[in-house]
Amino acid sequence: MTDNRTLIFAAILFIAPIFVAWYGLSVVAAAGIVILLLLCRWLITLSGIIAPERSPELQLATISASHFVEKVRWSLDRLGVDYEERTAGGTLGAYFRGRTVPQLKIRTGIVRSVIGNSPDILRYIYGRYLPERPERVAFLEPTAERVAFEQRLDGYGTSLQIWIYYHMLHDRELTLHAWGIHSPATPAWQRVVLRVIFPFLAFMIRFSFKINDTHFARSVARIETLLADINADLTDGRKSLLGGDEINYTDLTFAAFTGLWLMPEGYGGGKADKVRIERERAPEAMRADIERWIEAFPNAISWVETLYEDR
Repeated sequence: MTDNRTLIFAAILFIAPIFVAWYGLSVVAAAGIVILLLLCRWLITLSGIIAPERSPELQLATISASHFVEKVRWSLDRLGVDYEERTAGGTLGAYFRGRTVPQLKIRTGIVRSVIGNSPDILRYIYGRYLPERPERVAFLEPTAERVAFEQRLDGYGTSLQIWIYYHMLHDRELTLHAWGIHSPATPAWQRVVLRVIFPFLAFMIRFSFKINDTHFARSVARIETLLADINADLTDGRKSLLGGDEINYTDLTFAAFTGLWLMPEGYGGGKADKVRIERERAPEAMRADIERWIEAFPNAISWVETLYEDR
């Protein structure tokens, strides 16, 4: 696979200066190694054209317990297209490769493209499959009303990230469980690395997400405002949050995000079973928030649970 070849080349590139210094090679020898490395890199490029890797048209880069991943995963499943999911451990991709999830990798011939951010992925899927499946893809149509609502829901999703890390980061084993160290879908070497560098990752999350009392309180207020608004909207018996009976991607988005803390049956479509955090395992303060929300917003909770039952 081209990705693996490139990864091996990157490792050799880092080792090369150590090799030169260790054996005290001359300038001429070092220049020869540089030329050899450039030749190898060129051959890797050629190999991607002559013998391209065999990969599915769509490949979804994920971490198992991610509400933004669940948003895209559920949309792909509902559309009924074939895709391969590749799971990484926790936040390793974000802090070491600058790669957040979800990411959709698309293969068209020998060309591979990558799209990040869940809204952009859904826009691509809609445009890609509209000519082939106009009726089936209709739920992904990005109308002005849906896009505006999606932006608000994505803010809810970001607030939930702050909420969950505020409650969980002090519990090393529970956080590691959510990051996939017990999931066979997470590469074994990543499970080891997650354990070793957990203190560093926890520090980076607290710093980058601004995990503190003030930010947490604001996030909870935003979460509860959105839940209250949706709970009130659902009193008229509508099936879709924006009105009407036809489910669209914003409905899946709200259900996917709420599923992160509600953990209904069917969350993740079977792909997040090894990272589930059952309510009794959650920290006491986190469990108290969940139980308060279930009691305060029954229409919203019942609606999400029904959507997952129908999944």
